[in-house]
Amino acid sequence: MANPPIRGGTSEELYALADAVGAATGAAVAIEDLDRRVLAYSTLPNQRIDTVRRQGILDRRVPEQPEQLVQYREVLAAPGVVRLPVLAEEELPRAAVAIRAGRRPLGTIWAIEGERPIDDAGERALLDGARLAALHMLRRRSAAELELQAREEALRAALHGRRTAREVRFELGLPRQRPLALLGFAPLSSSDAPGGDVLVHLAAVSTRHWSAVHSEASIATVGRTVYVLLPLDDEPTALATARRLGDQAAVVLDLSIEPPLRAAASRIASTPEELPDLRSEVDDVLRVTTSDPEAPVFATLRDTHARVMLAHVADELARRPQLRHPGIAAMLEHDRTKGTAFAASVTAWLDAVGNVGEAAARLTIHPNTLKYRLRRAAELFDIDLDHPDDRLSCWLQLRAPG
Repeated sequence: MANPPIRGGTSEELYALADAVGAATGAAVAIEDLDRRVLAYSTLPNQRIDTVRRQGILDRRVPEQPEQLVQYREVLAAPGVVRLPVLAEEELPRAAVAIRAGRRPLGTIWAIEGERPIDDAGERALLDGARLAALHMLRRRSAAELELQAREEALRAALHGRRTAREVRFELGLPRQRPLALLGFAPLSSSDAPGGDVLVHLAAVSTRHWSAVHSEASIATVGRTVYVLLPLDDEPTALATARRLGDQAAVVLDLSIEPPLRAAASRIASTPEELPDLRSEVDDVLRVTTSDPEAPVFATLRDTHARVMLAHVADELARRPQLRHPGIAAMLEHDRTKGTAFAASVTAWLDAVGNVGEAAARLTIHPNTLKYRLRRAAELFDIDLDHPDDRLSCWLQLRAPG
């Protein structure tokens, strides 16, 4: 069909495909996108469905269930059909398969098994249905993706400061007098840097998600980060809205991304000219959160201010090593070669704001031992721990990463 009819915003072809797969499997079939929206479902007689499927058809989106996040991750990661346990007493058993274009995920097909379990022929029908659904979904999205690509190029140029405010507003269709927030999403760092496939996957899933929940959003990938520019409604609630949307997106996008994600939100801006500064702010937050498995999934500069500042101190010390106190380097080298613990002792004492008892307890040593170490550190490495400026300088050098 060159121009298939549309039912509820979805091509009739997908409904025909759902019916065909349902007939071949004897199951009630639903086709979903990556945001768990129900794009089409089978309508054959005598199909068994449960409350979750019924609600998903009525709402055109599968109801939120925390346990389902694990199931979606499993389906999207599997190469074939996955049999899934029921999550509640009233649910019926399901089989599911990922819809992919190459390695790029596009959605899922879910089949509620009938009186007889799906056999090998039924599994082959599910896999064939997933391939046909991928072709259909790609064809219907091709025109829209051309516009998305143009918007991505415009946002990328704006993030680099290569567009005027007027050009950015025109190319991205930004409404005037609306506050703007920039979100950033990046994979958690690991010993192996995230590959291109991960970032391509993250960008694709991000585009699908934001086109569904915020039609004015613009998305661009720069380096290892996917940025999302959000025009918001009003200044008093803009940051809260950005945090809520970013937090929700981090959960949705993390379904099929490995390693896990970190998300960040900038301050609220009033003009597109601020976009390069907003990007720097987001990058600062992601720099510290993507390097820490214990960091929150979503954060702002206010949440990470101290660690961001220490990262910049470390940058400056790396650029200008002559600013370092030579005694700190000597102390660290002494600890490394002699097996002593002067740096840890000084750091614990500074962290405890000079409370010897508290610092000694952290180190599980006697307070007199700590006093001795502090005295010897001052003597051996010419470190003046009695002066507040010197204490601050020492603490920054010991705490700054790198």
